[in-house]
Amino acid sequence: MPKKLLALATAAVLVCIDQVVKGLVMENLRDSGIGKMEVIPGLLEFAYLENTGAAFGLFGGMTWVITLLTALVALGLAGVLVFYKKHSAFSFFSATLLLAGGVGNLIDRILRGYVVDFIHITFFPYIFNVADCFVTIGAILLVCHYLYVMRSEGKALKEPPPQEDGSL
Repeated sequence: MPKKLLALATAAVLVCIDQVVKGLVMENLRDSGIGKMEVIPGLLEFAYLENTGAAFGLFGGMTWVITLLTALVALGLAGVLVFYKKHSAFSFFSATLLLAGGVGNLIDRILRGYVVDFIHITFFPYIFNVADCFVTIGAILLVCHYLYVMRSEGKALKEPPPQEDGSL
């Protein structure tokens, strides 16, 4: 299987995982009325939250704008996966994770009008989900791709060719 097809298939599998986990959260935390479950006391809990905004609840209530932007970015990322010619392992995995996270949350916005968030690290004030983890890791890998691959290629292009001094 070509790398590009493998990346798209991996993104699809990650979207499915995200949606299954969110379904379990809705069934076990929302529908049961529990709402919150301590997983590791003092460190990690699952707390059901309906997020109508973007990351960290920013732009709450602007679901349709965020949905449109997310759809455009997802299409762009799919294009990057397929058409970008200078992929490194960082860029392939980065685009795959960014696409999976974006599409996972896009599905929530389209089907529910909000994103299901549930992961709460107790010393961190925000609640997030699996798709958000994909986006965060993908963004970190994208920065790594830029810093280590793109910049090194740029330096190679800017360095003057070695000078010949005429000696044998």
